[in-house]
Amino acid sequence: MSRTAPVEHGSDITETASGLGGTAAAPASGDAVSEDEVMAFLVQVAGDAGAALGGMSVSLGDRFGLYGIMAGAGALTSEQLAARAGLHERYIREWLAGQAALGYVEYDPATKSFTLPAVHAAVLADPMAPTYLAGAFQMLSAVYTTEDDLYRGFRDGTGVGWDEHSDALYSGTAKLFRPGYLANLVAEWLPAMEGVMDKLRNGALVADVGCGFGHSTLILADAFPESTVVGFDYHQKSIDVARQLATEGGHGDNVRFEVAAADAFAGSGYDLVTCFDCVHDMGDPAALASRVRSALDDDGTWMLVEPNATGRLEEDLQSPFAKMFMGASTVVCLPSAIAQNGPEQLGNHAGEDAMRAIVMAAGFSRWRRATENPINAVFEARP
Repeated sequence: MSRTAPVEHGSDITETASGLGGTAAAPASGDAVSEDEVMAFLVQVAGDAGAALGGMSVSLGDRFGLYGIMAGAGALTSEQLAARAGLHERYIREWLAGQAALGYVEYDPATKSFTLPAVHAAVLADPMAPTYLAGAFQMLSAVYTTEDDLYRGFRDGTGVGWDEHSDALYSGTAKLFRPGYLANLVAEWLPAMEGVMDKLRNGALVADVGCGFGHSTLILADAFPESTVVGFDYHQKSIDVARQLATEGGHGDNVRFEVAAADAFAGSGYDLVTCFDCVHDMGDPAALASRVRSALDDDGTWMLVEPNATGRLEEDLQSPFAKMFMGASTVVCLPSAIAQNGPEQLGNHAGEDAMRAIVMAAGFSRWRRATENPINAVFEARP
């Protein structure tokens, strides 16, 4: 725990009525504080802290497949769930209590049983569902282990590179984004690109830059067997996993993976270059844009998928995903860009105007928002 300074006791201090034994100090402005307002905010912060603590339990439940076991199973006692999962009942009893406190499962005191509602199962139980979000919690252990590095970074301006995190960040990120790519990439995003689907069906050359574990790359290659798809990422561990997934999954010989910096990936004459949720992580997105421009065929397309943010904080704070976007940006995205010592540190809510300015300055002549959903904005850039 971090050390905190003692609170000065002054005339505007109001004793809380919660029985917590604490006190509420007046703001620095000298305005009197309302006991009810302080308690309301205390409850909010306590809830946020509880959610953060509960996140580890969500990650464990996801790893053990507990949500999948509970999905459609009706009411289960801790003994029944433990038996089905092959886990220790006492731990499961505590886990279920925590899930009930989060509001993720429902508790029936009459039967001492717990139920995962179908609506919640759609978000927690199926890693292939487009609404699946439990993978986000797998990233928690990775980001919390970088707190000391971020503490230093806040002081001296240094970053924390993507490659400096633990493996949980890479696997958690891949697990989080894969369902959205499966649901949207071929069905929604590519059809929104002008003339791209016909090229892919007939045989196109595609570069997937910043591919990570290669889920997006493999989806492209599987959907368009006549095309050649190359996944690039500077992170050797991710490329190793991508190659392993390609081999184990029996994917075709039209896909391969290479280690390369985003602004130095190999090849030219690409019909399509894709960047999924990664441009904002880069320290020099302008260099990337220049490299994409030089690598594209004269009639090629660059598809950029980014968080759906406006770049105007007052508007982006109204998004139901604001906490997730801005929290991730503070501890992962921005530090990653700063670590690359480039001229830009966009953050994941930089917005369309910032992206368009960078892309157009690199020599592209056309830009448009091709499609969007509440989480993603999909942009098309043409030479």
